[in-house]
Amino acid sequence: QVQLAESGGGLVQPGGSLRLSCAASGSLFSIKTMGWYRQTPGKQRELVATITIGGSTQYADSVKGRFTISRDSAKNTVDLQMNSLKPEDTAVYYCNFQLILANYWGQGTQVTVSS
Repeated sequence: QVQLAESGGGLVQPGGSLRLSCAASGSLFSIKTMGWYRQTPGKQRELVATITIGGSTQYADSVKGRFTISRDSAKNTVDLQMNSLKPEDTAVYYCNFQLILANYWGQGTQVTVSS
């Protein structure tokens, strides 16, 4: 059983920064990628950023240059540093761990960007 615990969401003004963290516990064998996705009401969950176990990263075009994903493989954690936040970044953010034989999601953390 794998559990993901997210933290770091909240309310921030436009232009501000937040850092999301996700810690995984349990039977984590053969991790492929770790990442962050987000979802707003009425829309599909979308990729924000992913990082492979080897360190290769992928970002949504809308967050390139503003968000940075990082991971600590020894601690099974993945973080998302979000800078220059915009109102359109408001969403529930979900942590994701993809293993070879399974896929796990966190419970989600709300990020609201508003003045």
